Amino acid sequence: MAWNEPGGGGDKDPWGNRGNDGPPDLDEAFRKLQNSLSEMFGGSRGSAGGSGGGAAAPVNLNLIWLALGGVLLVYLVLGVYQLDEQERGVVLRFGELHNESVGPGLHWNPPLIDEVLSDNVTQVRTREHSSEMLTEDENIVRVKMSVQYVINDVANYLLRVRNPDQSLYQATESALRHEVGSSVMNDVLTEGRASLGQRVQERIQTYMNRYGTGIQVIKVQMDETAPPDAVRAAFDDVIKAREDEVRFRNEANAFANQIVPEARGQAQRLREEALAYQQRVIAQSRGEAERFNKLYAEYQLAPEVTRERIYLDTIESVFANSTKVMVDIEGGNNLMYLPLDKILESSGQRSGLRSGDNLLNGSAPDRSEASRRPVSRSDRNNR
Repeated sequence: MAWNEPGGGGDKDPWGNRGNDGPPDLDEAFRKLQNSLSEMFGGSRGSAGGSGGGAAAPVNLNLIWLALGGVLLVYLVLGVYQLDEQERGVVLRFGELHNESVGPGLHWNPPLIDEVLSDNVTQVRTREHSSEMLTEDENIVRVKMSVQYVINDVANYLLRVRNPDQSLYQATESALRHEVGSSVMNDVLTEGRASLGQRVQERIQTYMNRYGTGIQVIKVQMDETAPPDAVRAAFDDVIKAREDEVRFRNEANAFANQIVPEARGQAQRLREEALAYQQRVIAQSRGEAERFNKLYAEYQLAPEVTRERIYLDTIESVFANSTKVMVDIEGGNNLMYLPLDKILESSGQRSGLRSGDNLLNGSAPDRSEASRRPVSRSDRNNR
């Protein structure tokens, strides 16, 4: 006879006679859970009670589909994102790179599956750097500089290197120490600052390309290069002396550039004047030689006449250049002095007065009579 058979004598429950303290009924618990779900979705609660409780009401399927549609709509909305014109992004699918470059605009990726990382690739970023280091000639200098850079590969910048900005700092430190350590102090402080910045920029870019950071260095600005504070005064004096040297050299060059063209112009002028004098003297000599040849031909035809003519021409040329003439009287001990300049001057004044009087009287002067008759002082006063 079975232990739970009706009418059995005694309590033959294998769990022991514990009354209401026995284990829960699994079927009953399942039914209660089903009733609770039915009430939640709008169904009527089934009849309960006893060991033979009633079945649960059917679940409303329209509400289930509506809830699923809402969840799907929220999922789709959460996957929409937008990138600005200055931004570029990358897509990770289950943590693995799926798309290396996402351009600006509206995009969608499934949430919880894809992850989108983006950054600004047009913004010019600046990183300041300052350090003291040893030059090739064993002097200490302090260098302050700024590195300007942009992101040219967003995938490498965001994924390949853990901290690209820190890598840039370390590369800048290494490049600067390498270039300064290969230069003398004079070049770092004065003339070589511009070339130093260019060399540092090229070396930093080489390091960034080798590391794959996705960073492009666009400019390295050397803000300050100075000696240590303890010796700054001495170095300032040295720099001032070198600047004075350069200034004096420039002034000397400017003076030379001014004087040399003037000297060359004067030399050219003197050369041209000498050439003109040479040509003039040669032409004059040739003319005198030609005149002498013609005069000699005339002299052969009429020697006496030609000799007299030559004598008169010579006397005329001599008197034309003299203002005083001394005449030796033959047979006497006196010399006659003829002031030609005074004679000509007085003669010109008399002729001017005479012509003026004739014009006032309305008659023309009689040159022949005036030349024959001398004018006395009384006649001049009467007039």
